[in-house]
Amino acid sequence: MKDLPERRQVLKTGAGGLLLLNPRTVFGSQANSAIEIGVIGCGSRGKFISDLFIEHTGARVAAIADAFDEPLTAFRERYKVDATRAYRGLNGFRELCAARLDAVVIESPPYFHPDHAAAAVDNNKHVFLAKPVATDVPGCKGILASGERATGRVSFLVDFQTRAQPAFQEAASRMHNGEIGEPVFGHVYYHAGRTPYHNTEGMAREQATLRNWLHDKRLSGDIIVEQNIHVIDVANWYLKGRPMRAFGTGGQLARKLGDVWDHYAVTYWYANEVKVDFSSVQFSRGYSDLCIRIYGSEGTLDSHYNGLVRVIGKVKWTGVEQDRTFQEGAVRNIKAFVESIRTGKLLNNTAQSVESNLTAVLGRMAAARQQVVSWDEVMRTAERYDGKNKV
Repeated sequence: MKDLPERRQVLKTGAGGLLLLNPRTVFGSQANSAIEIGVIGCGSRGKFISDLFIEHTGARVAAIADAFDEPLTAFRERYKVDATRAYRGLNGFRELCAARLDAVVIESPPYFHPDHAAAAVDNNKHVFLAKPVATDVPGCKGILASGERATGRVSFLVDFQTRAQPAFQEAASRMHNGEIGEPVFGHVYYHAGRTPYHNTEGMAREQATLRNWLHDKRLSGDIIVEQNIHVIDVANWYLKGRPMRAFGTGGQLARKLGDVWDHYAVTYWYANEVKVDFSSVQFSRGYSDLCIRIYGSEGTLDSHYNGLVRVIGKVKWTGVEQDRTFQEGAVRNIKAFVESIRTGKLLNNTAQSVESNLTAVLGRMAAARQQVVSWDEVMRTAERYDGKNKV
């Protein structure tokens, strides 16, 4: 991608040589043999997802890439990856994507997702991508372009767990069939505790920033994009579209690590003047909940990530007391992804994933400016997000 040098200037690292890309992909798996995956990002999420691929599909981790030696070595030993297929540094993803693989699993910091996904698609690899897909509008447009290039060639699946779960699918269907009447107001929040902060003593500044990327706005997109997108995505799903405009505020008061905010409060306006009250905290102790609640003229859809899902009002649906969204949703996505590779019935949820990502960016921009920002204004934004500007 033409913006790659700009992204590389952010962090310095030892870079290996680049391989020439072979325009033909020789897949490592037949219909009844192990799918070979390459994993970009060897942190805790990469390990969690890799374990699920192996346990539930029999896939094999055949190549890995990470910016740091320690997680790369731990991954290589855990999954018995040949040392020649363990790629270190910010350039390592290129070598991995050019290698003989069926699919690329991207679990790197969101800042790099557009470049990693583009390289995978350009090498005819199926893509399993962690959310969020990008940190800014240009990055989202890059992902959209990669998804379009993938169409008809390879699967491109963004791992939104909630949409994969039967309880949430049933809830959405009931709402769309009118069981809560006309939607009027949404109460959506992501209230959680603090994320881990790694010891970076002795590291160069750029390395320390990368190790604690969750606490860096530029690399993560801030909490509203990196984590809160889970509930924002479901709001868009339930309301069958994206908001027209938003107004918000937020800041950093309780957690003084890095530069990410620890709370947001945003009002979104959807079609027909349906309003959604969104809030987020990431410092709470003793309380955590991810809620997507829609109040309609005839009832309420009350749903919680990893929790209760039900419809109450004129029509009652008891739903489930606790949906195991976090793990079961990931497992369903992984199974569907591998099945698509085996059968050739390709999956692609790029458009809806980008729309939800842009909805989170809209909320971030409105909060940073503390003024009403329209969807059209967001879409005209060409500026890269650096954690300091208000985009």
